[in-house]
Amino acid sequence: VQLQASGGGLVQPGGSLRLSCAASRNIFGVMGWYRQAPGKQRELVAAIASDHTTNYADSVKGRFIASRDNAKTTVTLQMNKLKPEDTAVYYCFADLEGFRSWGQGTLVTVSS
Repeated sequence: VQLQASGGGLVQPGGSLRLSCAASRNIFGVMGWYRQAPGKQRELVAAIASDHTTNYADSVKGRFIASRDNAKTTVTLQMNKLKPEDTAVYYCFADLEGFRSWGQGTLVTVSS
């Protein structure tokens, strides 16, 4: 499975960004997003199952919203009330038939 992520960029604190990730085929497993900040380990940000149930990191609950389309090819991450500590490279992932595929990463920078 190939994943193409888009939507990163520079935003001021308190602003919003929307990330999208398109898969090359239908994904019936979990899709979502990890992030990795400089000098830190990669961490799960949000995951969404095919039935649209979601799981979020405590640090983004109430601010980020993950969604996916019914065709099961695209996952998005709406990021609101962004903080400087949200600055990281964001990677989308998709689980299919026991394998996890990764997108190329998109940089999100939250700074004034």
